[in-house]
Amino acid sequence: MNYKLVIFDFDGTLADSFPYFLRTVNVLAETYNFPTINPDDVDQLRGLDARQMMKRANLPVWKIPLIARSFIRLMARDIDQIQLFDGIRSLLQQLADAGVRLAVVSSNSEDNIRKVLGPQSAALITYYGCGTSLFGKQHKFRKAMSLSGVTPNETLCVGDEIRDIEAAKEAATAFGAVAWGYTRADVLKTFPAISVFHTPNDIARAVLGHTIGFGQQ
Repeated sequence: MNYKLVIFDFDGTLADSFPYFLRTVNVLAETYNFPTINPDDVDQLRGLDARQMMKRANLPVWKIPLIARSFIRLMARDIDQIQLFDGIRSLLQQLADAGVRLAVVSSNSEDNIRKVLGPQSAALITYYGCGTSLFGKQHKFRKAMSLSGVTPNETLCVGDEIRDIEAAKEAATAFGAVAWGYTRADVLKTFPAISVFHTPNDIARAVLGHTIGFGQQ
């Protein structure tokens, strides 16, 4: 194996929650007084990092936790609308079967994540670092490595946002960006020394050194 621990982001990486975010964000915009998102602007916004998004929306830092908690509550109410991406369930199972430790680090709640994963997939995760602040993932990355007894060189972080790349750099781990998440693939490819995964099988190849068979779930 190339890696002993894989740390996954959740929203946009394991779970296809971006469509739900787009359906919900303008409700939050009215509540917390930031600009609504025009559907025509979505592609451009997917090229921005979190700090650029905050600047565009003129959002003070203190509002971010409030907005995040509201979004998590709305998702909990509508959790049946959130599904895993195709192939993710098989990926997690086969990585675990190969002896790879799995972790999830996310600003979302552990309860939401476990419900979307389902009991079988949720049981494969050895560490949940949930409720993480917007720019604090590197601390949970280090905790996951410490609890798993692995080094940064033995760890791969997988996410879909520029802030995930920055956190992995802070934690000195390898990083792989999924092309199916929030940030556009062409933007992700501008960052040096990271991998861009176009399918779950690409992740398996990076971790195990070979491809594996996948079902849809």
